Amino acid sequence: MLMTPGPTAVPESVRDAMSRELINPDVDPRFRETYDRLTERLATVYGVDSGGDADRDVVALGGEGILGLEAAVASLVEPGTEVLCLSNGLYGEGFADFVESYGGEATLVAAEHDEPLPLDALEARLAAADADFDLVTMVHCETPTGTLNDVGSALDRIEDADRELLTVVDAVSSLGGVEVPTDRIDVCLGASQKCFSAPPGLATAAVSDRAWAAMEARDPHSLYANFLPFRDVSDGFPYTHLTTEVVALDAALGLLLDEGLDAVRERHETAAARCRERGAELGLEPVPDPERSSPTVTAFEVPGRAEALQERLREEHDVILATGLGEDAGDVLRIGHMGHNARVERVDETMDALADVL
Repeated sequence: MLMTPGPTAVPESVRDAMSRELINPDVDPRFRETYDRLTERLATVYGVDSGGDADRDVVALGGEGILGLEAAVASLVEPGTEVLCLSNGLYGEGFADFVESYGGEATLVAAEHDEPLPLDALEARLAAADADFDLVTMVHCETPTGTLNDVGSALDRIEDADRELLTVVDAVSSLGGVEVPTDRIDVCLGASQKCFSAPPGLATAAVSDRAWAAMEARDPHSLYANFLPFRDVSDGFPYTHLTTEVVALDAALGLLLDEGLDAVRERHETAAARCRERGAELGLEPVPDPERSSPTVTAFEVPGRAEALQERLREEHDVILATGLGEDAGDVLRIGHMGHNARVERVDETMDALADVL
């Protein structure tokens, strides 16, 4: 039983859709129909299908979720671009690495990995006399610690600064399980293998008109790490698209929307509460304060024992969990109750196995 915070378990009906006869994405009109339906469904999940201020173009690139993070930077950053990277985790810090790799000037405003986003430091940096930023990046759910960040308050501070800053938000491990304020974000990133419960292989984004204009002015040189070729695919895609992954994500989103977004989010909340309740019974401490924990993933502190517990769970119970990342790899055990796995019965089976191993 795969209970990792991505890739997640793929429902049988999605696997069945993947097994159907291959559609050639370059010549068969059925593929374009599938892609258009996919982006329409994504727009509903992103909450940008109602027009007006919430209107965004939604695209799906062929590549794992990290492609979206790099493509956002590659599409908006050139040598000399000033980028403020707001961070309290590995993925927030990773944005700064991408910015520098494309010649931009990254300013990291960071907190410790078990702390909330440093909003006061953000406000102070934006108000500084030498602040000349073009772009702000941040992460909604820092998966390595299971922290759900208050991006709404961060966006408030950015808007109050009144500098017309573009915003890029990594919502890869929250989109579909948690409401995301996409209508206030210029590039909001998602991926197929998290709350959507489709296989890894597609990076998604909701892109504002302001962001498109900035990309066109920038004229990115990359073919693959570039959103611009996907703005208008009426004459075809920039490369042979990942047909099977598009079909799979379309099917997975159909399941999600049939259930209803409110019901899906409630299911995530219920599964997360059950996981933390069972963890408390076992004497396990969550990494962030429970009020800041994401409904999609729970990280427990198990100093020095994460890899041994992971191995025994796999060998003795056929339950797959994730350890921490980076310097926390050996001290954190992570349970992904996201997407198809956000169900109390799956959480209970997982926690029963963990109780036995402990």
